[in-house]
Amino acid sequence: MTLTELLKRTRSYRSFDRSVPVTREDLAELVACIRYAPSSMNAQMLKFRPVTDPAECDTVLRATRWAAKLTDITLPPKGHEPAAYILVCADRRVLPNADRFDTDAGIAAEVLMLAATEAGLGGCIIGSFDASALSALLPDGTVPKLVLAVGKPDETVRLCDP
Repeated sequence: MTLTELLKRTRSYRSFDRSVPVTREDLAELVACIRYAPSSMNAQMLKFRPVTDPAECDTVLRATRWAAKLTDITLPPKGHEPAAYILVCADRRVLPNADRFDTDAGIAAEVLMLAATEAGLGGCIIGSFDASALSALLPDGTVPKLVLAVGKPDETVRLCDP
């Protein structure tokens, strides 16, 4: 598959097939791809928290606001929640006042999305969430920057020409 083909196949999915599990090992393989991505000042200031435990997945789901501007629908649809999440986090102990966390988090999230697509999975990058609720899942000094939902998509997303 060419890069262009991979980019065309990588979409934001908001409905998932719950019968297809995603393991911590699956998530570790996605996260392993990030070491090939650029990092501001090569500081490696991001940390990644895989979430596969059903109770923890529920905590993440309740803390996120999917497509918050679409007030007439609830996403993901009930029964079609993602099987797992990856919390993309900033380690404030590495660089306490770094202004590059957001850029690095965006780069890492896109790499995770591309890796998920290549692995036959899909995802959605979520930037709207309750950080204090997610902090309960994280070590001290670590703050969530983005949430990546991961699962087997059960919807078809089509590209439209502008």
